[in-house]
Amino acid sequence: MVEAFAVASGKGGTGKTTSTLALGMALAERYDVTVIDADTGMANLLFHAGLDDADVTLHDLLVADRDVPVEDAVYERFGMSVVPCGTSLAAFEAADPARLRDVVADLAADADVLLLDSPAALGSKSAVLPIVLADRAVVVLQPTVPSLSDGLKVQEYARSYGTETAGVLFNRVRPDEDVESIADQAARYFGGTALASVPESDAVRAARRAGEPLLAHAPDDPAADAFHEAAAKLDVRAGDAGAARVADRFRSAVVPDRP
Repeated sequence: MVEAFAVASGKGGTGKTTSTLALGMALAERYDVTVIDADTGMANLLFHAGLDDADVTLHDLLVADRDVPVEDAVYERFGMSVVPCGTSLAAFEAADPARLRDVVADLAADADVLLLDSPAALGSKSAVLPIVLADRAVVVLQPTVPSLSDGLKVQEYARSYGTETAGVLFNRVRPDEDVESIADQAARYFGGTALASVPESDAVRAARRAGEPLLAHAPDDPAADAFHEAAAKLDVRAGDAGAARVADRFRSAVVPDRP
């Protein structure tokens, strides 16, 4: 079995990467999880996971003339497999986003859950392909109407390629924000379920400075508890297709010809 989730949002600053790693660690208590930094243009997962000195990254796997084994870019961290992406502009320009299909297909052979940390915007093929590859999307929002609107654009695009919404995760919620009102609106427009409301936390910033995911750095923080709640509500669907068929599904995914 394997299910691929795109962790997506309509804009930057929602805490998407923090959410991806937190969900990954929580899900890894029950599943074999691989987290992929698919934000090839604005990667930062490597800093959150203490992998800023990684020798091989996703960029190396996406360059056509390099014969780099996929496993060279996989690092075992915090109970899960992590595939970081580099931050070099030259490497981004050399990368072929369509090759992400083969990378995901290879990684699916050894995972129950794939989490694709997706770009915030929908302005290029490299930005939208992770959403196209995913079975379902987790939409990370802040409890504001503009964030809701941006998230709906992501959902609409995802659905146009058959990717449904697994749930909505409200993140970086401040005490003075009316999350219940926004959540009621989200329930009317988004698919899936409301996974959790994660409070704004100083521990998140401290974790990044330490190069650790939140759940490793501050496992008892209220934000960590909320991410555990979200992972528990995320229903991972067991598939009965063999590994070869799963790989073929990823390799044959449509590469969008429009952003």
